[in-house]
Amino acid sequence: MGLGAKTKAIIQKYDFAFKKNFGQNFLIDEHVLNKIISSADITKEDTVLEIGPGIGTLTQALAKSAGKVIAVEIDKTLVPILKEVLSDFDNIEIINNDILKTDIRALAGDTRLKLVANLPYYITTPIIMGILEQRLPVESITVMIQKEVALRMQAQPSSKDYGALSLAVQYYCEPYLVANVPQNCFMPRPNVDSAVIRLTPYEKPPVEVKDEALMFRLIKAAFSQRRKTLVNCLFNSNDFNFDKAQLGEILKANGFDERVRGESLSLEDFAKLADAFAE
Repeated sequence: MGLGAKTKAIIQKYDFAFKKNFGQNFLIDEHVLNKIISSADITKEDTVLEIGPGIGTLTQALAKSAGKVIAVEIDKTLVPILKEVLSDFDNIEIINNDILKTDIRALAGDTRLKLVANLPYYITTPIIMGILEQRLPVESITVMIQKEVALRMQAQPSSKDYGALSLAVQYYCEPYLVANVPQNCFMPRPNVDSAVIRLTPYEKPPVEVKDEALMFRLIKAAFSQRRKTLVNCLFNSNDFNFDKAQLGEILKANGFDERVRGESLSLEDFAKLADAFAE
């Protein structure tokens, strides 16, 4: 029996109704499942955190490869299904909770987790950025997310997908696009394409900056009005109290054209400018 038929059978057996507000789309493609497992590079030494296990399809595959799987599921109606579907495994802990209200550091204890998940798309960015910004003990993040978001995470300067999210993700980790995943790999079909991305957090960021928060305020302002020059974006921002002439001078003094736009600047450029503003 294929994954799609198995999923259908479980849904019918438990009379399960998909909840739109939880962004539930279950993966039914074996090939994609295997791709996620292999790219996450899981061994018996690993403790895996899975967010939104659904009916346990990915969870079972993870449990075969990992030492332990901690599966955090927000939907309480899925918990009895998970307990039955996963009853053959003794290395899975099911937690019925909202991941955004879960203490991941406490779950990890003295180990470093590998996060593997088919993430609900409506909370993709808060989950990933929360883990990265808090520097939680997560060794790698291998997740299925909306393709558009995956492209933004790994985008380079001057490309259409490049923006504040690209810079934030690339400051904390190295992104690698594993695979594109079409809509027919899910039940129900989402109305967007998906992608598997692997993020490997850095021990220390690839650029040094005196004031991290200032750099991110600069980045946020720079992309607040696309196609406008950096000077105009900063002038219109409440975070930077300089007139346009002063802003132009700061840019020129640091080797930038005063008509430069935020989307053409690299992470190194933003770090350099943030240090100039800090002074």
